[in-house]
Amino acid sequence: MIPKELLKKIRLLELKTRRLVDEAVAGQYHSAFRGQGMDFDEVREYQPGDDVRSIDWNVTARMNHPFVKKFREERELTVMLVVDLSGSGLFGSVDQSKRELAAEIACVLAFSAIRNQDRVGLLLFTDQVEKFIPPRKGRRHVLRVIRDILYHEPRGTGTSLSGALEFVGRVLPHRAVVIVLSDFLGETSPTRAEVAGHLRRRAVHNETLGRISVSTLRQVSRRHDTVAVEIADPCELELPDVGRLFLQDAETGELVEINTSDPRRRRAFAERQQKTRRELDRLFRQAGIDAIRLRTDQPYHHSLAQFFETREMRRRHG
Repeated sequence: MIPKELLKKIRLLELKTRRLVDEAVAGQYHSAFRGQGMDFDEVREYQPGDDVRSIDWNVTARMNHPFVKKFREERELTVMLVVDLSGSGLFGSVDQSKRELAAEIACVLAFSAIRNQDRVGLLLFTDQVEKFIPPRKGRRHVLRVIRDILYHEPRGTGTSLSGALEFVGRVLPHRAVVIVLSDFLGETSPTRAEVAGHLRRRAVHNETLGRISVSTLRQVSRRHDTVAVEIADPCELELPDVGRLFLQDAETGELVEINTSDPRRRRAFAERQQKTRRELDRLFRQAGIDAIRLRTDQPYHHSLAQFFETREMRRRHG
């Protein structure tokens, strides 16, 4: 039985995101993602400017003047939401945790998908595959997807993105849109704290990127249209000046003391974070994956719109 408080939260989230989908996102989503192929639509008479390669020679021979085949893009897609439920997702220094923002973004994408008659599936993962919901259509199905993102109690606390993507490769026989929502923190980083100390995990993140298999990412992106949605908290990007703290890692239980009032430490931390983000960008480029960065302290509407527009422009000129 789902608690009433969670049901209320799901309904409010549905109202909020459906309004955004109806007003802005659905059309951009439609333009940003291709169908799986081309379906035959009709035969019509040749007109000046038509591609001669599209001439239907059988019909042309019967009618004694040229006809061309017309095709339309097959619009139905399969969208697989791959959501990271590791311990770091519970962190949030503002009103919304990273896990809550991931659920909201997933809600926007899911409702955009069913608006276009696409199928939506869900894979939840930590250091293991937590739950898999096969792709289906419909509002009730999408509400189940959102419920599980918010309500599922993960068995694991760590992170294994490679394992999740290998599972995706096994369960999706045909080309799909695979959207990974994660903070992309490394799989075995030593110190992710529940408040500001969680920040140190970002500091060592650059040491763990290599544990995310580039070959696995590349293998998935070759078979599926893969998008990485990185979700970060502002306190993970710049160390706040809040004095000396004792903090506990959300995944390992490790305790650490950190002096956040040291300006050199804060400066070094910020520099490491910039290096980490550049390394993550390089990783995605090597794997041929599109990426979008979102923050818990900033509205996501503009970033989503810009991402969709960029994909549409590349599609038109590709």
